[in-house]
Amino acid sequence: MLMDSKKLDELLNKYWNCETSLEEEQQLREYFKGSQVPSQLNETAAVFRYFEEVKKKSLDDQAFEEAVLKKVSPQKNGKVVRLVYNSMRIAAGIAVLLVAIFFVRKELKPDQPQAVVDTYDNPKLAFEETKKALMMISKSFGQAEQQAKKINMFNEAQEEIQKNKEPKKQ
Repeated sequence: MLMDSKKLDELLNKYWNCETSLEEEQQLREYFKGSQVPSQLNETAAVFRYFEEVKKKSLDDQAFEEAVLKKVSPQKNGKVVRLVYNSMRIAAGIAVLLVAIFFVRKELKPDQPQAVVDTYDNPKLAFEETKKALMMISKSFGQAEQQAKKINMFNEAQEEIQKNKEPKKQ
């Protein structure tokens, strides 16, 4: 079938953009069935020939059915495969069970603080250490009190400035 190059390019553009009608697609199929296809369109012709070959194949083909059944049917080593498969299923179930037990025990275990353990055998030494700790805390409170006085002085100054800014009423 002969077709001018302009019409052929137009039909191919429509075809690749999925805009052709059934009649136009049939014209393209007929054109690429012929032997007078330009060399720059050999790849396109191969695509159309492939579509035609696939159309001719049928799923009723006995060889196709046998090939599919051969791939789907179990191998002769079916017992070994089943044994491994079942063993893996059992191992996975046990792993899930162990993980579940771990998390359940962790959730049910009461959160108890550790018991206070005496670190000193000598009561006098324990008393001295306690005095040191309380003195450190006392110093910290003293420093904090000094800082609070500074902040209080700053707040009082700020309030005084605010009072002076307000207009006086007569």
